Amino acid sequence: MSGNLYRGQAGLPFSSALRIYEPLEAFPLEQRRQLVAASSSGGSRAAIENAELLASLGRITRDGGDPFPTGRTDLVRITRIPEDSSGGSDSSQGSDHSSSSDPSRKDDSDGRLLYCPSQLVIRAGLAANALMEGIHGPLAEMLIPVEQRDRHQLRIDRATAGEDAKRVHTRASTWGIPFSWFSLFAESDRKDVVESGGRILTVRVWTSLMEALERARFAVAHLALAAPDLDMLDDLTQLTEWLELFHVQSMVELDYGAVADKVYPDDSPMDVRLGIECLAEGDMTGAAAAYRRLASRWIPIRQLARAS
Repeated sequence: MSGNLYRGQAGLPFSSALRIYEPLEAFPLEQRRQLVAASSSGGSRAAIENAELLASLGRITRDGGDPFPTGRTDLVRITRIPEDSSGGSDSSQGSDHSSSSDPSRKDDSDGRLLYCPSQLVIRAGLAANALMEGIHGPLAEMLIPVEQRDRHQLRIDRATAGEDAKRVHTRASTWGIPFSWFSLFAESDRKDVVESGGRILTVRVWTSLMEALERARFAVAHLALAAPDLDMLDDLTQLTEWLELFHVQSMVELDYGAVADKVYPDDSPMDVRLGIECLAEGDMTGAAAAYRRLASRWIPIRQLARAS
């Protein structure tokens, strides 16, 4: 791996992502052509990550103060699964790959391509809405004036024309990973550890969509009975509804991002599972112990958001 991988992340908030990779047939016909065109350049995963980071930094420093993406281009992450895969967690091939000239083709040697479009226009709009709801009006106007938000809404309308706007393939989190995300994964799932210069740059964990859904539903069912007032139950319910929007042959990726260097090796998926099982069995001591392990690992990370 290049020592320049993710160069520029120093000093930025830790950012993690939960992504869905779908087969080509899951997308509308026009979008399929766009995905094939975007992925045919053969760029590595590292190049895509760097391009997205540099583009985001460029938007917040460009003249005019408009932080929104224009939508002229959209980055696409791809992965391969073996053609005979039944969708199990061992089938993901999450490392960097270049795409072929025909990403929709199937062959025994390369496997099948799955796609995760960045959808930056839609996601930027959702992020702006969340920001507006969380801060006072005058500050909101100063950060993102109404004129810029209205202009970006037109971009969103163009981007979602003929598409299901609910199918946003990426969920992002800063300064830590939501505990609900860990419920989708198990210790046996494939992990890709990306290192450079003695530092872990990211860890990516993979599972099939159907495995993730089964685990999420298991967690929802047990928490609904044992701890119906727990905030995590609402998070898991929304997560389950989100997963149900996607093709059954999709893959789910948890990308730790730069926070991996602080927490990996990480037992959070196991601690979340054990905590839920203990609650279901009425073992409050075991549930409290699992939570303490999670808190000791992640609360210091979240406190960095308020550090000066």
